[in-house]
Amino acid sequence: MFSTPRKRLAVATAAVALGGGLVLPATATAAPAAAVDQSASGLRIQGTAPACVTRDVIKQKKQVTVRNNCGTTMHVKVVINNGPDGACWTYQNGEGSTWKWKLGSYGKIVTC
Repeated sequence: MFSTPRKRLAVATAAVALGGGLVLPATATAAPAAAVDQSASGLRIQGTAPACVTRDVIKQKKQVTVRNNCGTTMHVKVVINNGPDGACWTYQNGEGSTWKWKLGSYGKIVTC
């Protein structure tokens, strides 16, 4: 979906403008998951992501590195307490990215 660095930069810039940011390494190909409303409110949050989706949280830097080690594709998002949550991203097995935010504190990683 994001085949060029320019498109990735535009998405990351838009996320930073909204109070959070996604920093993708040059080799990462994580892409936002297609949203499908499954309830009256339109929210798709299914619960805390399994332990095979690893999280490395550095609270002082307000950043979390997420990596999918589940052996299958996962759709996850970062939940920030008292701040804007991240978008729902699709990670293939072995993919990961670092997400930074400005307001609030790390809450959890959920499936979406």
